[in-house]
Amino acid sequence: MTAFSKITDKKIVGFRSHSNHLSKFMETSVPLLFRLSRKIMPRNRLGDRVVAYINFIMNNNRLPKKQLTLNDVLYKIKTTDEIIDPLRVFVSDKEFLKVFVSATIGHKFNVPTLAVIRDISVLEHYPFPANCCIKPTHASGEFIIRRDSEPLDINRLKSWFTLNYYWQTREANYKSLKPKIIVEPLIFGGAHAEDYKFLCYQGVPKIVWVDLDRHVRHRRKVFDADWNELDFSITKIRSEAPFQKPKNLSEMLEVASKLAAQFSLVRIDLYSDGNSILVGEITNCSGNAGERFLPPEGEFTAARILFGPASSITSPVHPDSFIESRPGTTLSATE
Repeated sequence: MTAFSKITDKKIVGFRSHSNHLSKFMETSVPLLFRLSRKIMPRNRLGDRVVAYINFIMNNNRLPKKQLTLNDVLYKIKTTDEIIDPLRVFVSDKEFLKVFVSATIGHKFNVPTLAVIRDISVLEHYPFPANCCIKPTHASGEFIIRRDSEPLDINRLKSWFTLNYYWQTREANYKSLKPKIIVEPLIFGGAHAEDYKFLCYQGVPKIVWVDLDRHVRHRRKVFDADWNELDFSITKIRSEAPFQKPKNLSEMLEVASKLAAQFSLVRIDLYSDGNSILVGEITNCSGNAGERFLPPEGEFTAARILFGPASSITSPVHPDSFIESRPGTTLSATE
């Protein structure tokens, strides 16, 4: 081995060691910085952008870029005034979402509402049904499934009245929502129903994933709109179990398309038992712009499916080009 080779090898080892130390530093420091920033940054658009920037780095292990990939486009929506577009804010409220659904595709696609509780004092005396779903209208991911009159944690329900989901995520579409609790029957009589999530761009469903064994061993399968299984998963481990194409897929695609028509990029969440379809949620910022692709290369495959061949991880996007784009227009990665 020559002297030059020895020096080169030492430099490579040193570089790798430095990279490992930097990676460990990032793993411990960025989450701490994110938690600190949520507390100290002002709750305004500037503060939201700072927190969103740190959150993006924490979840994506990189800086946000001006490119047509899912998380970068969601980040752009989140950090511009598109996230506080009145329609996006309106459908973020689970009570008001049903108004939008009724007006757009018909009331039959709504989960029935048993009650909307607007006052915390009502909780102690409200006769919750023996079997029901209870959730805050002003947040995401929080719910209680009650079966066979099992006891309810009233203190948890009360805590929802002081919950401000915006403070947790800095998703500004939740900032002005009033705290309420909605009570619904168990869908499809409590029978098993699949949970389909459609990523739609320019009003067209492009990618759909199905959540399997959500309350046991949460797994996921991802398909394109033609029900070709894709070789990656998003956030959850990819399920190896076979999953048949739903017989009402074409109807679900139509429902998702109509609901997404007034948004640039949005996620439409649907439930189906194979016959009927119910709208679960319209998600404005899927995964808070931090969806993990498993394996990472799946991010590029998803970008091509979502945004077309023009998308590229190296192609620049004008900072305002996506937000100016609306259904019926074409978004170019090289504007």
